[in-house]
Amino acid sequence: MADDAAKKDLQKAGQEYQQRLSDALARQSEPKPAPETSYGMPLKSVYTPEDAADGDYMRDLGFPGDYPFTRGIRPDMYRGRLWTMRQYAGFDTVEETNSRFRHLLDQGLTGMNVAFDLPTQLGMDPDHPQATSEVGKVGISCPSVRQMGNLFQELPLKQVTPSLTVNASAQSVLSMYVVTAQNQGIPLEQIGGTTQNDILKEFIARGNYIFPPGPSLKMSVDLFEYCAQHLPRWNFINICGYHVREAGSSLVQELAFAFGNACAYLDEALSRGMAIDDFAPRIAFNFSVFNNVLEEVAKFRAARRLWARLLKERYGAKNPRSLTFRTGAGSGGSTLVAQQPGNNVVRVTLHTVIAAMAGVQSMHTASMDEAHALPSEEAATLALRTQQIVAYESGLADVIDPLGGSYYVENLTDQIEEQAEEYLKRIEERGGMVSAIESGWVVQEIGEEAYRFQREVERGERVVVGLNRFTTDETPPIQLHSPDPSVANTVKKEISDLRSQRDEKSLVRALDDLKSMASEGGNLMPATLEAIRSLATVGEVSGALREV
Repeated sequence: MADDAAKKDLQKAGQEYQQRLSDALARQSEPKPAPETSYGMPLKSVYTPEDAADGDYMRDLGFPGDYPFTRGIRPDMYRGRLWTMRQYAGFDTVEETNSRFRHLLDQGLTGMNVAFDLPTQLGMDPDHPQATSEVGKVGISCPSVRQMGNLFQELPLKQVTPSLTVNASAQSVLSMYVVTAQNQGIPLEQIGGTTQNDILKEFIARGNYIFPPGPSLKMSVDLFEYCAQHLPRWNFINICGYHVREAGSSLVQELAFAFGNACAYLDEALSRGMAIDDFAPRIAFNFSVFNNVLEEVAKFRAARRLWARLLKERYGAKNPRSLTFRTGAGSGGSTLVAQQPGNNVVRVTLHTVIAAMAGVQSMHTASMDEAHALPSEEAATLALRTQQIVAYESGLADVIDPLGGSYYVENLTDQIEEQAEEYLKRIEERGGMVSAIESGWVVQEIGEEAYRFQREVERGERVVVGLNRFTTDETPPIQLHSPDPSVANTVKKEISDLRSQRDEKSLVRALDDLKSMASEGGNLMPATLEAIRSLATVGEVSGALREV
């Protein structure tokens, strides 16, 4: 009875508040439009216990480290170990990138995200006619194991693991890293790190693929299968909502399409006879962080709960580690603005605070100059310092899920999960993610959302400080990184030297074995590794597969 009375009192007080709010808004000289979430849902002015009345604490939240992991995937979270502090680097020569990583490691970096140039990502050598203008521009040129060896020379690979940000040529690049790590004396079973290997998002967000969706999906899962058997510490995929969001999606679409891709990978692996608990614990994710603090925190909380329920209910996973949504988070590059670049320091600080409150496992923070060019050393160091200040001075690492229990955040978490589930149903109705991609529906959905967002910016309905409001004609001085125009010729000579020094018979035999395995439909990873050991280049491996 007391509860019923309290509920009625709350409802009455809420109605009285709404009347006072309406009166206050009516007195405004310039009424504002009703607020919405970034993904188009209406927002209330204030949230109360009624907005979380349907929740069951143990069913929907629980404790950190317990199903459904809404509040965190480990019981100790940052009290036990801080997130891995990563920075994304790769430019000009591998030697210069090695130097950048050395500098950042000296400054406290705890993980390395390696950027590869477009030719390497697309399985082209630097001397390919279509590659010359892009060599070393958006990442390092790494056509062979020799460049990979120089990239990681004298870096502490047992203590600080790399994330190899590559997809279409992931098998070749991972093979280069395996050979490099073994040359440093690291046994297969101790090699740690991550390959992005999320080829499906290339068809909906970035466009850097070599083969059609079906064969591409097979090659991605070949890598799953090989790593599950031989590289137990390797994260064989980093499923990227990040690039989907950067392509213009809403945060709900980011979550839904990333999980749609994940289901396609899981289904392919299970079709081969792999057991879900043999590989699911090594699946990792990479999601963006935009500027809306509470929405973004709720997104990560919803993702943890949705992933846990999906793996348990749809896929029958039994191992608790299979149910954990392990994710990195990165500053949304499209949130950075070229005008008034100093403002980007504030935006990146927001991203860092959000990711810390959201309980992510690793973080990479953008640099203030990235709307102009690849980061300068000074800007990259400041981005790392941002993580360190938040980690050690803000107090956010002391309490797990500090926004848990907020009526608004819990409501957002429920809403984002529900809308993502609805999208997943629509994907299934279209025959699964590969069919949805091939039909063009996914790209169309993202395109419509991107258009809506851009129109809001151009109309001034969505404020971007320094871009469409609070602008200035001044151009502040900023020191930018400039690509070295000699890199292409340098790497071309290195490849020419490599080709003149290797055992041609061993190379031809290895590439023939690769083509035979591809023709038979077998797992390509072992043959790719042998080809790389025989000093095949990324372009030669991809070229051999194109012949099949």
